[in-house]
Amino acid sequence: MPTEATPRSAAGARRSPEVLTGSGAVLRTLEHLGITDVFGLPGGAIIPFYDELMASTTIRHILVRHEQGAGHAAEGYASSSGKVGVAIATSGPGATNLVTAIADAYMDSVPFIAITGQVFSTLMGTDAFQEADIVGITMPITKHSFLVTKPEDVPATLAAAHLIATTGRPGPVLVDITKDAQQKSAPYIWPPKLDLPGYRPVTKAHGKQITAAAQLLAESSRPVLYVGGGVIRSGASAELLAFAEATGAPVVTTLMARGAFPDSHAQHLGMPGMHGTVPAVLGLQESDLIIALGARFDDRVTGKVDDFAPDAKVVHVDIDPAEISKIRYADVPIVGDAKEVLVDLVAAWADVPVEQRASTADWWTHLNQLLEDFPLGYTEPTDGLLAPQAIIKRIGEMTGPEGVFASGVGQHQMWSAQFIQYERPNAWLNSGGAGTMGYSVPAAMGAKVAQPDRVVWAIDGDGCFQMTNQELATCVINDIPIKVAIINNSSLGMVRQWQTLFYDGRHSFTDLQTGHGTRRVPDFVKLADAYGALGIRVEKPEEVDAAIQLALDTNDRPVVIDFVVSRDSMVWPMVPQGIGNSSIQYARDLAPTWDDEDADMTGEPA
Repeated sequence: MPTEATPRSAAGARRSPEVLTGSGAVLRTLEHLGITDVFGLPGGAIIPFYDELMASTTIRHILVRHEQGAGHAAEGYASSSGKVGVAIATSGPGATNLVTAIADAYMDSVPFIAITGQVFSTLMGTDAFQEADIVGITMPITKHSFLVTKPEDVPATLAAAHLIATTGRPGPVLVDITKDAQQKSAPYIWPPKLDLPGYRPVTKAHGKQITAAAQLLAESSRPVLYVGGGVIRSGASAELLAFAEATGAPVVTTLMARGAFPDSHAQHLGMPGMHGTVPAVLGLQESDLIIALGARFDDRVTGKVDDFAPDAKVVHVDIDPAEISKIRYADVPIVGDAKEVLVDLVAAWADVPVEQRASTADWWTHLNQLLEDFPLGYTEPTDGLLAPQAIIKRIGEMTGPEGVFASGVGQHQMWSAQFIQYERPNAWLNSGGAGTMGYSVPAAMGAKVAQPDRVVWAIDGDGCFQMTNQELATCVINDIPIKVAIINNSSLGMVRQWQTLFYDGRHSFTDLQTGHGTRRVPDFVKLADAYGALGIRVEKPEEVDAAIQLALDTNDRPVVIDFVVSRDSMVWPMVPQGIGNSSIQYARDLAPTWDDEDADMTGEPA
């Protein structure tokens, strides 16, 4: 009988498979997988593939200026659209320049395929020119890393990489292809037979666990839905909304889950964690039941783990069984896809008689009082410079909820998470787990390629911006009109904040000389002009709205706005590292009052 790869024609004759080079097979397979956009930078070991790619009419290649930019662009592409991102690099330093982005995608569960060229298979292990064992290097930071040495293995390997990257807990997969595998030819077999022993992601939860979770919720008078980035990755926002409204439980959304649940919803307490809102932090801390959905009990959320939510039982839902009970013991562990599990939880909750459900009225009275007493706010700077929080808030308000906001890492990241209202998933992009400086500009670039009809902002710091601003050239040449807001406090702001709070104000090597009263090296407006972007500097409050509006109205090139802000502005609220969340500070020298009045406030940064 004919196989899938060798169907019979209408005349009954067996078709011979098309013979392609390995490079041709890479291109054909990407097309079969539905890939339409890739980001990359060619080099000697990947030239054969680039020679094939040049003739493609179905795949758009974006030539970046640094491989790290290709990786973060692929992340932004994936995170804003839900599709898989693809980055391409050559061997040796080209491949190792992708490592940071690969590690970033691994931490944040981003579906990402990295394709790298490798030296001839006959030269591997000889320290050949531009040789690096990228498979070995990336094994700890990928879901899987493949080495391809034969052209006939290309289709099945890339198809497997796509499957692994996009199913179960999403993540990065690396495919390293030797130069001779790219140059040699073999019959092209599609669809290939995939053999992935042991890879069987569980998406459907066990019914007994669902029932047990519903029972715990019925018994709870102080529940909280602790929502993590897994809800966004699974596309489960609608199901989350249905479950939250059915149960009436309060919701907190982590840094990675901003937008998974509408900020405007009455049940939303805000973001938990080190720089979370007081209601969200204390809501978790004082709860008697935490239903964790696609969250991993990260240390930035829990604070000192032994002191975290001491009275709470835990229902932990995650598609990755390794996450369950890794940090906090789960009374009810549920392995499954958040989207499917939430549908089952809604049904199970409907089966619980109303008279058997504990009242949460007193809990909501307490939480609503916290919401009233501790709204997010900020102190106006006393040095006459701009308040960064006000700028970021206006960017969000003037752009609206349909925009995409990609941040760098540091103070501006926290302010962007706090002061922009997120009403939909995939609107907020950031490096949550790895905290990668330089993420913002290339991620915004990738998001704009994936979502060309949306306004895309890169909200960056003056430190982060200098790590990957060369991708402005990529944006200009490829007509990718992102907006860049540099929150320029002339320093490595978050490190400076910790130095102020925990190191007696010894600001060791955090001054960047980019802002007010400095040499302005570089001058960001001149830099933008040099790249062919529109450069704007804003130093007065009355200039803020006009600059943002000009950026929104400019769509023929990228826009870079240098917002010169106070270096003394800090991110509040804050839980100092290494102590319990009950010790949250609402502002400097100002903490809410609660039962744990003797909490140790001596936090030391790592």
